Amino acid sequence: MSGMRMNDRQMKQAMKKMGIKQSALDGVIEVVIRTSEKEIVVRNAEVVCVEMGGSKTYQVAGETIERVAAPGEEGEAPVTFPQEDVDLVMSQTGCDAARAVEALKAADGQPAEAIIKIMTE
Repeated sequence: MSGMRMNDRQMKQAMKKMGIKQSALDGVIEVVIRTSEKEIVVRNAEVVCVEMGGSKTYQVAGETIERVAAPGEEGEAPVTFPQEDVDLVMSQTGCDAARAVEALKAADGQPAEAIIKIMTE
């Protein structure tokens, strides 16, 4: 049976028999995955929802941007900065990522100000 292919119609029928439903989510602008250390933002996202056995799974595809998170004040969401900005501050000052994020937070996300802040301390 190797080499046999299912056409779209056959695939949909097989999925229906197995109780699998698949649908695209329209109008999605971006998807954000937030962890305690970073954010992953998926822009121009294409999202497909697959329902099977009473649970839903989402499949996401698109352009990704990673941001490093700085802890927010108590009760606030973490503040995030583009990884490129963190890398720039680190390369120009020789500091570690935690110090770069701290300086960016103090400089309202402005890399040049964060670099100056670190270099003048």
